[in-house]
Amino acid sequence: MNLQIANLNKTYANGVRALNNVTLNIPTGMFGLLGPNGAGKSSLMRTLATLQEADSGSAFLGDINLLKQKDDVRKILGYLPQEFGFYPKMNAATLLDHFAALKGISDRRDRKEAVGSLLNRVNLWDARKRKLGEYSGGMKQRFGIAQALIGNPKLIIVDEPTAGLDPSERNRFHNLLSEIGENIIVILSTHIVDDVTDLCSRMAIINKGEILLTGEPLKSIEEMQNKIWKKKIEKQRLPEYENQFDVISTRLVAGATVIHVFSEDQPEAGFEMTPAELEDVYFTTLLKMNKKAA
Repeated sequence: MNLQIANLNKTYANGVRALNNVTLNIPTGMFGLLGPNGAGKSSLMRTLATLQEADSGSAFLGDINLLKQKDDVRKILGYLPQEFGFYPKMNAATLLDHFAALKGISDRRDRKEAVGSLLNRVNLWDARKRKLGEYSGGMKQRFGIAQALIGNPKLIIVDEPTAGLDPSERNRFHNLLSEIGENIIVILSTHIVDDVTDLCSRMAIINKGEILLTGEPLKSIEEMQNKIWKKKIEKQRLPEYENQFDVISTRLVAGATVIHVFSEDQPEAGFEMTPAELEDVYFTTLLKMNKKAA
C-alpha cells in the first residue's frame, strides 16, 4: 500500500505558500523528508495528519482519502509531532492506557495487554511507573513512538524526532524506527541529514514548499561522486571563492575553513576530490534552487 500525494497546495493567511504542488509516491518503509527549517515539512506533515486543510490537491493511502475521510485516517495513523505534549506528573503506563482508550480500545484487559506490549517494544517497561517529567529526552521520544503505535497504524509520521537527543539516545531511537518501518509507511521529517542516510530507503528534499529531489539516498550519493571537491582556505577569502565557484558548504576543521565545491572538474589547483555524502547532495540541491531563483 503506497501513499499517493498529488499537487498538494497550502497558502497561509499571511501569504506564505507553505506547499507548492507537492507530489510524492511513498511506499512501505522509512521515507525521509529532508529540508531546512521553514521548508514546508511540518506543513505537509500536519496536512497528512488531518490537523490542517489543504487548499487543493489529493492524498490517498490505498482507498482512504486523507484530505476528506479524516475519521478513517485517524484510525490508521500514528503521529509524533515535533513538540509532543504530555502530563509530566503522570506515569507512562497510566497515560498510555488513557491514550489507548481514546484510540478506541475499550476493553480494560485489551488495553493492559496493548500498553504492556508497547512499553516493552520501546524499552520503557522498567520505567513504566516513573513520572514522565523525570524522563530523559530520548525516553520521552520513545514514549511518543509508543503512543503513535497504538492501534497498529498503517501510516506513522514523525516530525524532527531526534533533534536535541544525545548520541546514545539517538542511536536507540534509530534502531526503534528501523524496526517499525519494516512493514508500514513511516515518514521521517527532519533537517538532520544523517538521520535520512542512516534510516531511509527513499527520500525527498523540500524547500520553500517545493519538492526539489526524490529518490534513493544511496543512489543520489552515487550520482554525486567525483563532483565534490574540498579545499582549506583562509576565512577572509571565502567571499572570493563563493563568487568563483559553487560553494555548497563550509566548516571549521582544527581552526581552518574547509569548503566543499560542486564541480564536474577540479575547480583550481589545491582542490582535492572528496567522497560525496548525502549532505553534499542536500546542499547542492538547495544551491541549484537558489541560483535558479536569483
